[in-house]
Amino acid sequence: MTKSSVGVKNLEIKRYRMLIDGKWTDAMGGGRFHTFNPATGEQWASVPEAMESDIDLAVHAAHKACWEGPWSEFTPTQRGRCLRKLAELLAENSEKLGETETRDTGKLYAETRWQAKYISEFLHFYAGAADKISGETLPIDKPDMFAYTEREPLGVVAAVVPWNSQLFLAAVKIGPALAAGNSIVLKTSEHAPAVLLEFGGLVSRAGIPDGVVNIVTGHGDPCGRVLTSHPLVSRVSFTGGASAARRVIANTTVNFASLSLELGGKSPFIVFPDADIESAVNGSATGIFSASGQSCVAGSRLLVHEDIADEFLDRISSVASEMAIGDPMDEGTQMGPLCTLGQIENIESQVALALRQGAKLICGGRKSSCGDLYYEPTILDCPSDDIAIAQTELFGPVLCVHRFKTESEAVSLANGTEYGLAAGIFTRDNARALRMSRRVRAGIVWVNTYRVISPIAEFGGVKASGYGRESGFQAVYDYTRSKTIWMNMSDAPISNPFMMR
Repeated sequence: MTKSSVGVKNLEIKRYRMLIDGKWTDAMGGGRFHTFNPATGEQWASVPEAMESDIDLAVHAAHKACWEGPWSEFTPTQRGRCLRKLAELLAENSEKLGETETRDTGKLYAETRWQAKYISEFLHFYAGAADKISGETLPIDKPDMFAYTEREPLGVVAAVVPWNSQLFLAAVKIGPALAAGNSIVLKTSEHAPAVLLEFGGLVSRAGIPDGVVNIVTGHGDPCGRVLTSHPLVSRVSFTGGASAARRVIANTTVNFASLSLELGGKSPFIVFPDADIESAVNGSATGIFSASGQSCVAGSRLLVHEDIADEFLDRISSVASEMAIGDPMDEGTQMGPLCTLGQIENIESQVALALRQGAKLICGGRKSSCGDLYYEPTILDCPSDDIAIAQTELFGPVLCVHRFKTESEAVSLANGTEYGLAAGIFTRDNARALRMSRRVRAGIVWVNTYRVISPIAEFGGVKASGYGRESGFQAVYDYTRSKTIWMNMSDAPISNPFMMR
């Protein structure tokens, strides 16, 4: 089992299979592992535990599909039609997919259902981009030569995603990869993999040939290791934690695959005294308590000007204290459980340490009575930014508060961690917003809003939050390589190669 078995109830288990070369298959070794519903403790599904041979089979299937199968003959427009059909199927099945994701992760059904439907827009975007990929003619300095470039697919893409936003992260990898003509092997998280296996059932219905999209389940070692180091893999797109990313970087030294990393964050949410307080409070609550804080862009550090700090804390603590915690399938629930016992244990440990280091508990700070994996919305007023909890990504509903006096101090606090994924800035002063946006070291900056996404906008981090970008049109080009073609236009014989002119 990949999650805690505390309080687990044994009901009828749904058996999933992996998608390899267009076929639903068990692991060759017959191994399986189980997943359970964090909200109820019910063990409800089992999935294949893939080993080295399974990953090798999936990669070879993807390689053949890319370079030898019918996919290699599809025009860009045909690839776009497939992605557009996949987008339509995703939207049509959003309720079922949302229900599966909620059952497996504990995320609110209201959110997973909406996300599944909206994520289809990312596939529509890349469907439209498929026939917009182009090279260029070169103004070459040799009069008898014509030179131009083409963009060609890289080949097999290895995509590794975490459990917390699997459909979204799969879409921003599958979309540009397939638009550019690649094939893909997608490794699900060992925590809550069911929704991507349900999604895999839509692939063939979209007209995508066998082997173009493969979905495997298993653990980081051996599955992730073998996949990201496989000699037939040309690109690795990884989303996850920094420690795993270091191993992935080492793995790609074996196959020289190009690599993009979208890692964790400890994102600052900065509020100036001229901000719309109500908007900022709502934005901060959304930034940290949505998805129970289980988001890489969670606004887990509140940097608030000392002139408004007390009022702000009063208001956001009221919001936190009144949040409805409970069954994620209930439309009235505002916060559900965490996904794994390990998260709860880590949060409890980090909060206890923060209190010993001088943090003041504003609200929360304990498990909820709703169940083993529920934790109350928690706010800590921190004495400094160098205590452990202010630097550690918790992946839970814990907000660390820091006060500042000046704009420069706010910048210093914002940049004072190893991370640099996202930031929020709340102020009515547009000049200040522009200054802060430039000075804060983050790949995404939201001004007077937070946690907004679009297929048109790139995202990614700096520092320990990774490198490379996903989403946006440029992502399609990141899944291609440039090829330069030279043509001699002269009818004259090539000159003697041993006589230089």
